[in-house]
Amino acid sequence: MTSHAIRQVRVTPIAFRDPPLLNAAGIHEPWALRAILEIETASGLVGINETYGDQSMLDVLAKAAPALQGLSPWDLNTMETRVQAMVKVPVQTAGHTSEFLGEQISLAPGTHVSKNAAKAISAFEVAMLDLQGQLANAPVVDLLGGAAREAVPFSAYLFFKYAEHIDQAGTDYPADPFGEGLAPEQMVAQARRMIAQYGFKSIKLKAGALPPEQEVAALLALAKAFPGAPLRIDPNANWSVATSLNVVEQLRGVLEYYEDPAPGLQGMAEVAQQCEVPLATNMVVTDYKEFAENVRLGCPVRIVLSDHHYWGGLRTTQQLSRLCQTFDMGLSMHSNSHLGISLIAMTHLAASVPHLSYACDTHYPWQDEEIVQGGRLTFENGSLRVPRGPGLGVRIDPESLARLHDNYLRCGIRARDDLGQMRKYDPTFTGKQPRY
Repeated sequence: MTSHAIRQVRVTPIAFRDPPLLNAAGIHEPWALRAILEIETASGLVGINETYGDQSMLDVLAKAAPALQGLSPWDLNTMETRVQAMVKVPVQTAGHTSEFLGEQISLAPGTHVSKNAAKAISAFEVAMLDLQGQLANAPVVDLLGGAAREAVPFSAYLFFKYAEHIDQAGTDYPADPFGEGLAPEQMVAQARRMIAQYGFKSIKLKAGALPPEQEVAALLALAKAFPGAPLRIDPNANWSVATSLNVVEQLRGVLEYYEDPAPGLQGMAEVAQQCEVPLATNMVVTDYKEFAENVRLGCPVRIVLSDHHYWGGLRTTQQLSRLCQTFDMGLSMHSNSHLGISLIAMTHLAASVPHLSYACDTHYPWQDEEIVQGGRLTFENGSLRVPRGPGLGVRIDPESLARLHDNYLRCGIRARDDLGQMRKYDPTFTGKQPRY
């Protein structure tokens, strides 16, 4: 084994506090799960990454980790080939749905078993690129071709929410500083607080949780409070085609883009036929096969919100950018609850992509923990500067890792279940989609 050959892969599951954020599937649980990867070479060099932390993902990573044994950090193609061979996708994986108590509920693409190989490849690729950067004394963005921009813009990501979790009363679990967010004036206050702290220039509202007229009122209040700010709304496919068209008519002249209003690519195509606002997605164009189908239908989806965690890594997302440019489509980035390692990886990637059409999503303002040395990352005017240190440019704080791993051991959550959490508030909630 050479000194730079990979000898060990460590995966540490963690949990951190997550607010009671409402969405089409239900509500966030009090703890969000992630996994921290450390890939160590024979010489003791360590590359890091952050990915999904549910039990199914931990099982996939454990199954695939032996594929890296003895590889050079530079041998990404062999890694991909080995992981694809070790992580078999079940034959019955049609559609991004999952059985839960006998009901069909829509899930984010990152939770689906059809993405297992891509998720594992991405998890390992980023850590190996971090190793490459350390060996070359170069930032990951330079390994990806260099920076097309020195700072990456992100968007204020607003959620309808309760003031606190139903299961945090009487505990030492702290309430988040944003408070309740249900009425239009509360959503404006939420945006003001977030923009004052981070400097975001654009605003995205997560919808599909409340009656559409209530969500429309909130967005119109935001448009009045922040004149000229680019606005987006995302009901996570929880509206029928008719409701989608009714809403966009009420929001005429307000939206920058319209994200996943109706279910399925066919539903999106029906909306696109009567909608002047460009449609965006992170739900129906989530791999190259779905990209091809969107093109075959005449590109009803005009903007792809990529996510390197389930698209297969940083390099394949660069290829996606080229395709979007070829077919005159926009590109931005989707996010889930995450900490600084994921955010930094997104930043390197977004900086390396000349064709980045819109400010990226991030849940980062909703988290109050951090795992990287130096603590919480600092935004400047809504953007994050690309680190210029070797590799990702951030390192793990061992004390934070131990504390967040202890959270994982104690929290009792092993798979995200927004529907089950919502049933604690409303036992009749079914999660059926579209509901409106």
